[in-house]
Amino acid sequence: MKGSSSPQHAQNPAPSGDGGQRSGRPGVSSPTASTGSATTGATPAPTVKPGKGPSGTGSRMALRNWRISTRLVSLLALPVVAATSLGALRIDQNINDIQQLDNMKLLTDMTKQATELAAALQEERDQSAGPLSHGLSANDYTVKGYEEKTDRARENFLNASEQIDSASKDGNLQGVRDALVGLANQLDDLAKIRKTAYKSQGNSTQTIESYHRLITQLISLSQDMAEASSNPEMISRTRALAAFSTAKEYASVQRATIAAALPATNTTKGDLSENDRLYGQSAYQSENSEIAIFRKIYASNNAEELLKPIDEGNPTIESADTYAKRVFDSRDGIQTLNARSYKDWVDDSSTKIEQMKKIEHTLLEDMEQKARELKSATQQDAIISGALILLVLGVSLVGAFIVARSMIRSLRRLQETATKVAQDRLPELVKQLSESDPQDVDTSVESVGVHSRDEIGQVAAAFDDVHREAVRLAAEQALLRGNVNAMFTNLSRRSQGLIQRQLSLISELESREADPDQLSSLFKLDHLATRMRRNGENLLVLAGEEPGRRWTRPVPLVDVLRAAASEVEQYERIELASVPTTEVAGRVVNDLVHLLAELLENATSFSSPQTKVKVTGHALPDGRVLIEIHDTGIGLSPEDLAAINERLASPPTVDVSVSRRMGLFVVGRLSQRHGIRIQLRPSDSGGTTALVMLPVDVAQGGK
Repeated sequence: MKGSSSPQHAQNPAPSGDGGQRSGRPGVSSPTASTGSATTGATPAPTVKPGKGPSGTGSRMALRNWRISTRLVSLLALPVVAATSLGALRIDQNINDIQQLDNMKLLTDMTKQATELAAALQEERDQSAGPLSHGLSANDYTVKGYEEKTDRARENFLNASEQIDSASKDGNLQGVRDALVGLANQLDDLAKIRKTAYKSQGNSTQTIESYHRLITQLISLSQDMAEASSNPEMISRTRALAAFSTAKEYASVQRATIAAALPATNTTKGDLSENDRLYGQSAYQSENSEIAIFRKIYASNNAEELLKPIDEGNPTIESADTYAKRVFDSRDGIQTLNARSYKDWVDDSSTKIEQMKKIEHTLLEDMEQKARELKSATQQDAIISGALILLVLGVSLVGAFIVARSMIRSLRRLQETATKVAQDRLPELVKQLSESDPQDVDTSVESVGVHSRDEIGQVAAAFDDVHREAVRLAAEQALLRGNVNAMFTNLSRRSQGLIQRQLSLISELESREADPDQLSSLFKLDHLATRMRRNGENLLVLAGEEPGRRWTRPVPLVDVLRAAASEVEQYERIELASVPTTEVAGRVVNDLVHLLAELLENATSFSSPQTKVKVTGHALPDGRVLIEIHDTGIGLSPEDLAAINERLASPPTVDVSVSRRMGLFVVGRLSQRHGIRIQLRPSDSGGTTALVMLPVDVAQGGK
């Protein structure tokens, strides 16, 4: 090794040329060049020239000089009052009423279906009580016919409930929908009720009560529907219907209870258990109670006239009521009466229930008619209110337009000028200040041009002040950056001169030293000095300076890679493999060596000392060259990789944070200077892979 200045000199021969660089380290400027700009000085901050002040504001009474608050009150007072008082209170209420009345149409139809299903269940229960209690099966044609009729009514009811389900999607009928879902589930128990209907001797109450629960749920459905409407009239009519339908149900319960106790013929007397008697007595009393409730609720709608068919004048109804009362009043009441068959009883008691059905139907029709009348009246009110509001708003808008136009003109001019300043003038001025001497840049500020005495004019004047202050700060910042860059350049040039002399001295000592231990120590000093030199070059990059001298001839890529490796402390861990025989343009050699040395330094620093850092190159068909640097370190998280790649693609402005990741910033700056693309990726074998893509004009010797 005698005569060799360092081990990397022997292993990595430096490219030869006229660049004046030290062997093995292309890209280092000479001491003379380093100190040539050491005297760069700072210049004083320029003075921002003020723009023209506002002029020609006109009379204080001019419309354009009104205060913003006065204009806004004039502009918005009448429309807001009109829209709030008439629109919000009347139209919104009318629309809500119309929506609710539309829903009431659905609810009324649903109530009809529920009423028909309840009537079918009552007929099935009452008509089958006698036959099933005296030995006939459920397959008897009489019982079967009523069951089929009920099934059809249930199917119609479930089909109608689908419309409620669709209408409840806006949230208005959610409570009714939930009630329908629960009722549909209960109707599934009908088959079980039929299977055991009237099987228990002397306990017809069990079957009657099972039917009664379903029918009560159907009747109470109208109460849920009443809650979906806020109209008092519709709520009252719905409650009246529910009360009357409940009374009809209790009348039907009495019919079924007595029919189950009577024989098939009128030759013997019936047998009514005490439990069934008490149940029937309760139904009799509840019927009268519900009729009284109906009279009270519907008193204003001529309830007495409706109840006449069942209250007076019909001997069959009076006879059936008297018979039921006497049966339920005492334990042996049915035994004290004349013998009769369940068929005779059902026929007589059905007269009253049929009349009650007609009254129930009348109540439903009255509900529908009332809903139509309310909807028509509400629509008419909404039309009248809307027309009045349109008239008031029309007059208001005409006056508001005149007032607003004066504001809009000034605001539009202010907005357009502010946008132009923010997007064009100020960025262009800042760019000029950063690229040239601030003293040579025209820093005068053009006024917005809005010269009124109102708040808009004051905002325009304030914007002019802000614009001038922004220009002044930009000029000061540009000057500060120039001074900092000059400081970086001075420090770097001075340090490089000293380090270059130190390297020359170390090389001379290496060439004279024969002791391997001493030579090893000199090699370490050589590398430390080399790293110090690269840090000095980093300052030049931060300052935006380029190398003082460049290679004029292309240099083989392998020599560039070896030169970069020679600047790394752990150079012996770097392994070059399959490097293409391409040449790097001379103007890029210095920066590329610097860039690759930073990446190799990272790779060796953040991986195990026992591992190798592998460097490969690939010539692509389009003339570009891809250099890959693989290490087997701990790797980086996806978030860190994304952040580093973003910094490499768009190096940030020089600030304090750059000092903590100077190598990363320098690599990004150097790659941008020559169009080199750099990206970090996770390695398949662990660690990180740095990809360096050399463009054609760099990888093909500048051709």
